[in-house]
Amino acid sequence: MLNKLAFANSLAVLTAAIYALFGILALVSPRAFQLLFNAQFFGANVASLIPKVRASVGSLVTLVIVVGMAWGMGYAWAWLYNRFAKSL
Repeated sequence: MLNKLAFANSLAVLTAAIYALFGILALVSPRAFQLLFNAQFFGANVASLIPKVRASVGSLVTLVIVVGMAWGMGYAWAWLYNRFAKSL
């Protein structure tokens, strides 16, 4: 059985770390950011749709929303896993 809170918390922390790393990479090396970000979407030029990175309230709001969604999905994932594990 998975601990739902621990799983959700760990997924949220990892999501925040990846968000921060991509933000730093976009500031330090925009070409490397574009290459890595687009690789997640099988090479589609998705990075060009993202506005230039700068510290703003919008970036903070996006971080909060992304981390909140990751936490919710992690909790739901662990709950669903535990339900399936019981039935087998």
